[in-house]
Amino acid sequence: MKVELTRLRIKRGKAHRVDEWLQMINSRMAAALQTLEREGMKLEIIFREVIDEDEFLCWLTIQDEAGEPLETSPFELDHEHMKFGEECIDHEFGGHEAQPQVILLPPQVAKAMQWSDPSASVVAFERRQIIRKKGPDGIVREDSTGRS
Repeated sequence: MKVELTRLRIKRGKAHRVDEWLQMINSRMAAALQTLEREGMKLEIIFREVIDEDEFLCWLTIQDEAGEPLETSPFELDHEHMKFGEECIDHEFGGHEAQPQVILLPPQVAKAMQWSDPSASVVAFERRQIIRKKGPDGIVREDSTGRS
């Protein structure tokens, strides 16, 4: 399984659109849940936070390695999600990735998720920023910087 925590900065002046988008997802929960199976998504939680003058969305996800990417989705909601990302997410900032260090999951929950060994998804910590940015060609690449 892939365990990811990603922080994305919201473009200035787009907070009202984020309000609308989050409300839309919550009001269309059945459609949102329908998109998860093809992605192999076991868990997706969206957090929102403010740091100084900036607003961020943070995604916590647990996904099968073989899950289908968002870009190949046939679902209208996923297409709306991608349009929202282009309009409201600051791609210059990139997606800042955290590194999972401890996964505490009761065995019965892991079994329900068909996750045989949650601890295998822990990664060795690297003291660096992991930032994923979309290039001019539209492909997302890792742009890491070391920190000591």
